[in-house]
Amino acid sequence: MSGPAPEPDSGAESLSSDEKEVTPNGMEGSSGSSGSSGSSGSSGSAEEQPEGEASSEDSSSSSSEEESDEEQEEKESPPYCNESGGSCLPPCEHCRNENDQKEQVTPRRLAGGQFMVQLDAEGSYQCSSTGLIFEVMGRARISYCLLSWSKFARLVQPPWIVGGPLFDVRCSAPGALLSIQFPHCLCLGGQGSGVAFKVLHIKGGGAAIEPSAEFSASHVKWVVSSLSPVGPLIHSQEPLQYHGAVILYKAIDEHPSLSFWVYLATNNDSFIKDISKAVKHSKRKFVQIEKPPVCQKLLQEGKKYRLICEPEAEITPEEIEFVDGSLLKLKSYFEVYLEKPDDFTLSLVEQDSDETVWKARLRERDWIHYDQNKNEQKRSTGSVKRRKPALSILEEEGLHSKKQKTGGTADEMGAKSLTDKQLLVIAKLLDRHWREMAIECLQMEMKDIDDIRASEDDVTMQKLLLLRKWRDREQGQGTAEALQRSLGEKATYEILQALRGFLAQS
Repeated sequence: MSGPAPEPDSGAESLSSDEKEVTPNGMEGSSGSSGSSGSSGSSGSAEEQPEGEASSEDSSSSSSEEESDEEQEEKESPPYCNESGGSCLPPCEHCRNENDQKEQVTPRRLAGGQFMVQLDAEGSYQCSSTGLIFEVMGRARISYCLLSWSKFARLVQPPWIVGGPLFDVRCSAPGALLSIQFPHCLCLGGQGSGVAFKVLHIKGGGAAIEPSAEFSASHVKWVVSSLSPVGPLIHSQEPLQYHGAVILYKAIDEHPSLSFWVYLATNNDSFIKDISKAVKHSKRKFVQIEKPPVCQKLLQEGKKYRLICEPEAEITPEEIEFVDGSLLKLKSYFEVYLEKPDDFTLSLVEQDSDETVWKARLRERDWIHYDQNKNEQKRSTGSVKRRKPALSILEEEGLHSKKQKTGGTADEMGAKSLTDKQLLVIAKLLDRHWREMAIECLQMEMKDIDDIRASEDDVTMQKLLLLRKWRDREQGQGTAEALQRSLGEKATYEILQALRGFLAQS
């Protein structure tokens, strides 16, 4: 691995004397003086902190992992992986894979987008699905999931920008996890001397920018200080070049014409997952078209790209200026409309050089199978025996008790929303990671949390106000079952017990 270059004078922060970074020649040295990326007193900015010792503040998170055998394993591969579960974007000719010697481990896929690996001995291990590399000093069970950068956009301050995917990592033995290497989305191409990497470490409602130990052509190494959401940041004096991908979706409707959404993305799993989620929640129905996604030419921020169709089609907009949209809620895309359902070719072209960046031939069979069989699939659902998601203990007991009382189901009964008194009980049971849980499980925004913290000083009351906001948003459906489903595997045993008691009272 290479060490990060000393930061330029216009960088984000200056390092304290004990924060050493490795220079390109492999020697340690202090970073140069640099300006602030944000006020240290602001809750919406990240403060720099020195590299610390691994802590065990997240040891309580392991309680849910012990019940992993009862979790439902996901059957679908994420949109950012290929059939083998690995990254869909292999290293380019400029980026030698320096991690071939790392022992590859295939994670277990759990519900809620969670990954889990059991590491039995000291060493360095690379996840075959996400590219993460874990260095452990002994036996450890590590669980991790991919997060969206857009939910934490306020914490990323210029001149720092996103350098790769954001992960929430937990470990059954936090002291055993020494370091994590995060895959980054850049092609350094031997130009790493002008690049500085760090990591954004999100803690509660704020964050700290922490030093990276070193970086390579594909990864950024971080020495674990504590476990909570972490992802790589980058600052460069030169224009950045990205490994890119083109992702295609076709609208599914009864109209004979063709409509496609074409996304231009970086090799950043968080970015690509955001695209998949946005399409999934669209009012229209789409199916992803499987075509080789890898751009054959590197993407450069600030350059413009246009999409060309042969035969001609209506394409809106005519061009897109490429930016890393990781922090943006709304991702840019081309809309392609063809009146007749014929075969056609799409090409992505760099406007300045007129060079082709990506090209694919789309044929009717790429999507006709889905169109022809969607009704048949619906009819055959009842005849094909499929494994249903296992009900939680809470849901099973709730349905059973209500059937005993009335002979009906919980839906027929119309379960009552949780009261303020009941929500207060849950608020007192939430641990120090309640802010992350609110964002990931209850779909809250950082602004919601900041507003609550500004209006109330008591932490327990802050948690209560947040839970009330969730309940009110559910519009009469803020029940014990609904809260348990939202919290998923992050609900502790004590919270499940409390929700079970509330259900028994209804």
